[in-house]
Amino acid sequence: MFTPFARKNKQSGNKRGFKNPFFYLGSISFLLLGFLLLNSGSLATLGQLKHGEAVFFNSFFKDNNSETDELFFGPQKVFAVETPDLKIIQDNFISAVSTPRILTTQTLGALFGDSWQDKKDVIDYIVLPGDTPQSVADQFKVSLNTILWANNISKNSALKAGQSIVVLPVSGVVHVVRSGNTIGEIAKIYKAKVDDIVSFNNLSNEADIFLGDILIIPDGTMPAKAAPSAPQTAVPDSFFIYPAEGIITQGLHYFNAVDLANKCGTPIYATASGKVQRAVANGGWNFGMGNYVTILHSGGISTYYGHLMTLFVKPGDLVNIGDRIGLMGSTGKSTGCHVHFEVVGAKNPLARYSVGITVKYK
Repeated sequence: MFTPFARKNKQSGNKRGFKNPFFYLGSISFLLLGFLLLNSGSLATLGQLKHGEAVFFNSFFKDNNSETDELFFGPQKVFAVETPDLKIIQDNFISAVSTPRILTTQTLGALFGDSWQDKKDVIDYIVLPGDTPQSVADQFKVSLNTILWANNISKNSALKAGQSIVVLPVSGVVHVVRSGNTIGEIAKIYKAKVDDIVSFNNLSNEADIFLGDILIIPDGTMPAKAAPSAPQTAVPDSFFIYPAEGIITQGLHYFNAVDLANKCGTPIYATASGKVQRAVANGGWNFGMGNYVTILHSGGISTYYGHLMTLFVKPGDLVNIGDRIGLMGSTGKSTGCHVHFEVVGAKNPLARYSVGITVKYK
């Protein structure tokens, strides 16, 4: 900061006090500049968010010409730790530099809304150095047991940086619907409320469940004797075909799913013969899956096809292996045209391939 200084009068040879005439103007300008820099992110931006987008509170640092918001992301697309800083210029001036904070809409939900009715996304969280099950639970405002149950780990389990773990949107448990299950029975097993299960999972009523459905049980607790999980049926390699041709863009993630990308409009096929259980084309969020189809196959195996642009089937339709059921799209929470292909009750045939591999029909 500039300070008053003394100078010698050449004519008289005496010293006299002199204040820089620009001192007060400079001080006021500095304060205003600092205030603007520290507050350049407008909270009004929050009202313009879409699910899955990153929020730059300091929009000055965002590259508006970039197609992706990769600023301060590491190799595994996790947030680098950035702190506010002060820069000294020419030894006599201090400039405040406020680094951007990047928040996803999931984080915003945790900050501005604690109601579980407002939080529906299951998160595949990439573990950071120093993370523990408890710290992850605290970060996402769920119980420690929720993290442990969803990932089949103990409270003393060591998490490794870079590994992916499942974080439910609310405290509770995950249940895979088995033959003969009812909502009332499920609620009793986990000491939960029927109405909460119906509401959270967007079911039309208590009867609106199918074999292989994945339900989140809000505030549910795992019984001492864990509820049986969906059996894994061993099937030959010829049981499934690929749901589409394309590139593997994400390996196994919740729930036993693999992402397969191609251009929008690429045909999506039934991977095995079966009966269509759900065919949702309402253009809604639908837990991030957008428009989707589920099919029940022999052996109690079901498959799920998410982010579709167009559907060609309806509930109750019988489909043969290779029948076209829709077109690839980017509906719901999607960063590009792909199909979220999920298998319940058997191994996912796409899980054998690494990310970046192109799969094609022979």
